[in-house]
Amino acid sequence: MVVTSPAGSATAVGAFTYVADPSICPALKEFTSMAAPVVSSVSPNQGPSSGGTTVTVSGAGFTSATAVRFGTKAATTFTVNSSTQITAVSPSGTGTVNVTVTTSQGTSTQQIPFTYVTTSVPSLSSLSPSQGPATGGTTVTLTGTNLTGATAVRFDGVAATSFTVNSSTQITAVTPPHAAGAAAVTVTTPTGTSNPDSPNAYFFDAALPSLTTLTPASGPTTGGTTVTLTGSDLLDATAVRFDATAATSFTVDSATQITAVTPAHAAGTAAVTVTTPGGTSNPLNYSYLPTPTLSSLAPAQGPTHAGTLITLTGSNLTTTTEVHFGSTPASFTVISPTQITAVAPAGPAGPVTVTATTPAGTSNALTYTRTDAPAI
Repeated sequence: MVVTSPAGSATAVGAFTYVADPSICPALKEFTSMAAPVVSSVSPNQGPSSGGTTVTVSGAGFTSATAVRFGTKAATTFTVNSSTQITAVSPSGTGTVNVTVTTSQGTSTQQIPFTYVTTSVPSLSSLSPSQGPATGGTTVTLTGTNLTGATAVRFDGVAATSFTVNSSTQITAVTPPHAAGAAAVTVTTPTGTSNPDSPNAYFFDAALPSLTTLTPASGPTTGGTTVTLTGSDLLDATAVRFDATAATSFTVDSATQITAVTPAHAAGTAAVTVTTPGGTSNPLNYSYLPTPTLSSLAPAQGPTHAGTLITLTGSNLTTTTEVHFGSTPASFTVISPTQITAVAPAGPAGPVTVTATTPAGTSNALTYTRTDAPAI
């Protein structure tokens, strides 16, 4: 454009710019407000140098994105989820690079880093315990290598209820509910997922053991009684307990029977339970009985022939099963916890020991003396 001065003596040449009026064209207003995309975060922000990490890119202005780059390398693939989120798979790389998004409006300029790590993928070598109930809730210790930064622990694809990374070689995880059977256990870190092959199988047991009978149901406080436990789902039993005290020993005879030896225990009732990988059974009551004792016989002597009624006085006599004069059994009647009457059997003249036996054992011995009838 040329401008002439009022005197007409000078002219100026310059540029003239036309400015669009958005009020005339609303679409033009929208066009002029568009800007380059903005990247605010990436998650995870690290992965193996081999690439393959699925990364969530968050920000704004992502609609119609044409490229996602990790440094100068294009993402292996990417999906625009919304104007504020893209899912991209990292290409191979090294060191720390910035993640950028490109649209028709330009490329993001924010410094949002992604770090390539060279640490080996995680590996598991053992699980302890290696089995538990299908209801879950078992705390399992996973041992291996390169476990730092674990982002997931899975049992056949089912996420652990919770887990704690204790060190680069150990994770503690709580099993989730799972169908009965073997489940492959894996650990995932930013560098990859561990091999699910054996020995990393965890076995979920469905059946909870159940008890129905104990035989006998009582015995001495000193322990040592062999008890037969009957029930169901008793295979692989790991413990038999009398209250909190472990059985002296036990043998799993079958899925429905266990033979256990009672431990010593205070007098009274003890709850008996069986524990298997499926859990702990219902309790049954076992009675610990104090050993019987005898303090007196009345009368303490009698004839050699049978028939004399003897009163035995002592303690813990309620469950008496036998009364012996020497090795000869006698008929008897339990009167009370402290008294029994017995009929003395025939025997030769002289002293003989008298004992009472209960499920708790045999009492101390007292002496009964037989005498010959006087001669006529």
